[in-house]
Amino acid sequence: MIVHQFDQAHSILNTFIAEIRDITIQKDPMRFRRNIERIGEILAYELSKSLDYSQKEVTTPLGTKSSFLCSDQLVLCSVLRAGLPLHHGILSYFDGAENAFISAYRHHPNNDDAFEVIVKYFAAPSLDGKILVLTDPMLATGKTLENVLDALKSHGTPKQIHIISVIGSKDGLAKVQDVFPEDTHLWIAAVDEGLTSKGYIVPGLGDAGDLSYGMKL
Repeated sequence: MIVHQFDQAHSILNTFIAEIRDITIQKDPMRFRRNIERIGEILAYELSKSLDYSQKEVTTPLGTKSSFLCSDQLVLCSVLRAGLPLHHGILSYFDGAENAFISAYRHHPNNDDAFEVIVKYFAAPSLDGKILVLTDPMLATGKTLENVLDALKSHGTPKQIHIISVIGSKDGLAKVQDVFPEDTHLWIAAVDEGLTSKGYIVPGLGDAGDLSYGMKL
């Protein structure tokens, strides 16, 4: 796996990462969602540099101009519900992409810290020969993306897989490196050291879905 990690470089991205972590700023769900979107926009731009391009003529009111435009067909697949703001940010740059959505949640069968990830709702176009972009803001244990990958296999073989995440743990990175193809690209804003006993990233930011859309039962 090729990992692109951006929190070590000095850029405006670090402002947005700091704000989504800040417990005071987190009290404003609209700002939290917008910051996730902005992080998605930046990571989408960085990802765009790795795609294939072909030369095309563009007609202007005064003539023509040759431009190099993306020739890849993308499918943007996001994990519900936490992935929606990230999806919107990426889609604002890749507005011609096809879209897929999948639901995944943690199930604790014994009412303790141990859990399994259950995949339920899934809607996607064919993936054959396309660039698959998987988005999940929090790459904690990596189990969610592993199960999502299994579910996607019935929809064809993509040309290449890219993963976009906001914050991950080192354990989560190691997991996806084990289960995804070697040529997969991971675009991630920040990587944290640890996980709690319940599999949440430390220091992380909390529950991205709850911070975006409110507490769930």
